[in-house]
Amino acid sequence: MKMLSWLGVALMLGAAAAQAAEADRSIGRQLDSLGYNHEIDADGDYQMVFDMDDGRSQLVYVRSAIENYGSLSVREIWSPGFRIKGGDFPAAVANRLLVDSNTAKIGSWVRQGDIAMYVVKIDSNASADQLSDAIDAAIKTADKLEQELTLGADEF
Repeated sequence: MKMLSWLGVALMLGAAAAQAAEADRSIGRQLDSLGYNHEIDADGDYQMVFDMDDGRSQLVYVRSAIENYGSLSVREIWSPGFRIKGGDFPAAVANRLLVDSNTAKIGSWVRQGDIAMYVVKIDSNASADQLSDAIDAAIKTADKLEQELTLGADEF
């Protein structure tokens, strides 16, 4: 009997973990209404690649998870712009990211593992047009800085 109850707990935890990785279907509907091709990654986030100027492309994620702080409820849009292969970001790169965050209209740079990620936070109930604007800001900002910091390389 005791073994069965532990098994039940393990199954419930597994179901909760699987549910946490589910995609927010309302975001999928908004992206579809905008005509954006997207895939859902293993975390349940929406992943897209946009064609940029000069034959470049830019990766972006619209997170399914909602973050809350008090009465605020936000969704994050992430776009990578720089990768360091092991170790810390060089001081000049870290300072450049801070300067760019200071002048950005919306969003800022964060470190996510070995990647500098541009993150725009919007209201979790944002309209499709607001979501599109946030995606546009993320991809343009990340691609511009990627070009600058990598002397034109296009990893993302």
